[in-house]
Amino acid sequence: MSIWWSLHLRREAASVPLARKLLLGTMETAGVDPDISFDLSVALSEACANAVEHAGSATGYSVTAQIDGDRCRIEVADSGPGLPRDRVRLPARPLTLRGQHAEHGRGLFLIEALMDHVQFHDRPGHGTVVAFDKVLKWREDTLLKAS
Repeated sequence: MSIWWSLHLRREAASVPLARKLLLGTMETAGVDPDISFDLSVALSEACANAVEHAGSATGYSVTAQIDGDRCRIEVADSGPGLPRDRVRLPARPLTLRGQHAEHGRGLFLIEALMDHVQFHDRPGHGTVVAFDKVLKWREDTLLKAS
């Protein structure tokens, strides 16, 4: 089974739950285990929130999701200035919640913690692509299960 969809969204906070609900509906219809669907939706929400905050002012951002066999891959691309040089690589040590900058970078940390594979493609001056994937588990009553 292969399912994919792509969205081009405005740089508005309301676009984040729209993308999340579309993903969750797709996962439920396909028969994906709810815990896996939840992890994917959290990662997607964090990536979309980053795009809303950092995407270029004149344009929005795009989300592409694909279920191919037993794997889901999601890409979120914006046209902002790119990742700050100190954010291109995630820290090797766990983030602490102390200090005034505890909010910055936590979304990227969550994405990396929840997904099986995460890739950041920085395009300085042209935006960032955050791509992540996760192996899917299926509900017992799934009709569309990967063969």
